[in-house]
Amino acid sequence: MKKDIKPIAIYLPQFHPFTENDKWWGKGFTEWTNVTKSQPKFKGHYQPQLPSDLGFYDLRLEETMIAQTELAKEYSIHGFCYYHYWFNGKLLMEQPLEMMLASKKIDMPFCLCWANENWSRRWDGSEHLVLMEQHYNHKDDLEHIHYLMKFFRDERYIKIDNKPILIIYRSELHPQIKNAISLWQKEAINQGFNGLYLIRMENFIKNLNPKDHGFDAGMEFSPDFSLAKDKILKKNTPFKYILKKTLHKTGIKKSGYFLNKVFSYSQLVDDTLAKPPMHYKQFRCVTPAWDNSARRQKNATIFHESTPEKFGEWVKYITNFTDENFDGDERIFFINAWNEWAEGNHMEPDLKFGTAYLEAFKKNFDYHKLNNK
Repeated sequence: MKKDIKPIAIYLPQFHPFTENDKWWGKGFTEWTNVTKSQPKFKGHYQPQLPSDLGFYDLRLEETMIAQTELAKEYSIHGFCYYHYWFNGKLLMEQPLEMMLASKKIDMPFCLCWANENWSRRWDGSEHLVLMEQHYNHKDDLEHIHYLMKFFRDERYIKIDNKPILIIYRSELHPQIKNAISLWQKEAINQGFNGLYLIRMENFIKNLNPKDHGFDAGMEFSPDFSLAKDKILKKNTPFKYILKKTLHKTGIKKSGYFLNKVFSYSQLVDDTLAKPPMHYKQFRCVTPAWDNSARRQKNATIFHESTPEKFGEWVKYITNFTDENFDGDERIFFINAWNEWAEGNHMEPDLKFGTAYLEAFKKNFDYHKLNNK
């Protein structure tokens, strides 16, 4: 009998004030600051997206993470993949992860994804202003893996064949990634593991065989923005599109359609389901929606008119794909994301849809389980 499939939701540990955010963005800033000030960019645009069941929580509180765990497990989500921020020994947003590690009341399987790119003012369009910079060297690679071991040793940590899963957000940024991986593997074996199970997130450079960088597998990043290229939503009604663009250019009637990149969520799902499988091992990923306009005044990317029903169709397909293509501990797929509120991709309940996306996930995921015993 095959092992159960284990869906893992990406988790952002940003929702609490900390010193660096106060310095860079203003006293008391958290992700909720962007979320609550967001406004619709055009008619029918769903903003602001505001939380319901869990409210505007603070991740310094243990009870918040317990409530998140209980909610996720109720709707068949197996575990969380926490973003982890390490800059040459400097940690950011580590407090929720450290608290989770110390508290067995937060009873949720988990793994980590090292978000290893520079921190800049990308949120407000100023990518060139670097706030925290990454530097790579052998000494730092060693110190980093030693820090991570306390997480790997936790009984809740998700492993494949006794190899703790570690996801790297942008492996191409590390100039000596193969040397780093060799070092990490040796250290993991020295600690009694069979090594590490390394997954390369495919959000920027795609179609790169993970083994070329020393990884075990790739992780599909959803949404796959390359699928939306040249598929601006309103271009399917040429006359209206040209009229609106003309009014926009002349300044008579500015339109959010042309200040931002607006695509169809339904089309994204159809195109993703039609993608041929990769020629290497790739774990699949679903997203309930995507809309980062809460972070950007213009040039946001918006997948418009997402619905729980269409999301459920995607979940059913990826669940079946995982069942057909993976065995043993590798029967996993990812959800982007559990709580990326300012990017509009959250499974947590909101005021408009409530738990509808969670219900769609559970319905389509559990349907597979019930029919494949």
